[in-house]
Amino acid sequence: MSKLSHLDAKGAAHMVDVSGKPVSAREAKAEATILLSEDAFTAVMEGTAPKGDVLATARIAGIMAAKKVPELIPLCHPLAIAKAALEFEPDPSRHAIRIIATVATTGQTGVEMEALTAASVGALTLYDMIKAVDKSAVIEQVRLLAKSGGKSGDYKAPPTKTAAPPASPASKARVKPAPLMGEVAAPRARSHGAAADQRREAFRAFMTSRRLRPTLWAKQAGVSSGEILGFLTGRSRGFSQEVAEKLARAARVQVGDMFS
Repeated sequence: MSKLSHLDAKGAAHMVDVSGKPVSAREAKAEATILLSEDAFTAVMEGTAPKGDVLATARIAGIMAAKKVPELIPLCHPLAIAKAALEFEPDPSRHAIRIIATVATTGQTGVEMEALTAASVGALTLYDMIKAVDKSAVIEQVRLLAKSGGKSGDYKAPPTKTAAPPASPASKARVKPAPLMGEVAAPRARSHGAAADQRREAFRAFMTSRRLRPTLWAKQAGVSSGEILGFLTGRSRGFSQEVAEKLARAARVQVGDMFS
């Protein structure tokens, strides 16, 4: 069993002396997931939450939290953080949003706690921003995903049953932000090719030009809002002919107009 480094020879808590450690580049990545109701998830994705831009606020809160770790966790060292970033991966099928925090520094100790704190506070802030719509939201799966640098070497968390393994940059697509939404990193299980991406971008531009909101438009068309959100986030390749015709009819256009 490994010795707990935060205990001295007498068993008392103390801050570990890292002065003898070499300076090296270190990075850590952590995640947290928040499960929302359908209404709350839609409000976040559409930028219609009562408090405003949910994801932008959660992003800033997570970045600020990473810089406050020594004030929150007693035995953590103050660090010169070189990078703190948050990404959001929406999952329409679960009405969930996965928060991924990445923190980097060049120093004598790691930034695992900074990454975990950033992800946790990002999730807490997201809850605060949406609690007027959904007080039953659940935060889960807070864990370290990966770390690199330092004496202990690299670490990568194993996949879990409740969350997908960390997505590689190549498996992500950037969803253009809605006016109040902020940038979102949306995962895609597989590449659907340039043609599908072009159709998705054209569809998004069509929605923006017509100021169409997914929930209201879907309701008017008599289809699930998940059809629209799934396509926008890259989780579906497109619509069935029936769904496309219903959406076009509700928007008073031809099907082809939505993708041109």
